[in-house]
Amino acid sequence: MAKGGRRYPLVVYTHMINRWWPAIFSIGLALFGLSWAVYSWGFEQWRWLTFAGIGGLHLFLGLLLLAIRKSAYVQPFSDHLRLATPFFRLNISYKRMLRTSSTNMGALFPSNSVSKWQAEIIQPIAKMPVIVIELNAFPMSQSSLRLFLSPLFFKDKTPHFVIMVDDWMRFSSELESMRTGLTRSSAPKKQDHSILSRLPDNK
Repeated sequence: MAKGGRRYPLVVYTHMINRWWPAIFSIGLALFGLSWAVYSWGFEQWRWLTFAGIGGLHLFLGLLLLAIRKSAYVQPFSDHLRLATPFFRLNISYKRMLRTSSTNMGALFPSNSVSKWQAEIIQPIAKMPVIVIELNAFPMSQSSLRLFLSPLFFKDKTPHFVIMVDDWMRFSSELESMRTGLTRSSAPKKQDHSILSRLPDNK
């Protein structure tokens, strides 16, 4: 079994969920308040029950998002990099990786090249460093990956992943250490063809 390193939470997912869960939770509280008002005013039972049910669903979704906001992560292993979200897990073999480079989110996604809602998400994290992992090919089709991953994981249509974590220097160092270790262990050992190697062992 491949040895796993440290888990690094994906900042993009945490940042997006931190924007969503308070709003969803607040809507749930407002609907519960409305259901209580409808009940107090003496309307039919089904009316306040409907508002209460929808409010309860929003409260549940808000708490669920709060619970899973740091469950998306990347984790280097001895022979692959794992990219995981609450509903998706992908193992990326080091043999697919060509190179890694670092830049910042704002340089990859200028505000004039993305939609308005994406620009609002990027603006608070625009100066944060990211690691771009270039691949020789995606493990699966990019269209399938986009069903599970944020558009902010892809700067264009070339095979790569944009990874943002808080401790990006440690992640980059650990990733390169794992990749280097795999390369060394998989390299064929040189045979000794010298005359001394052919002498009989008299031990």
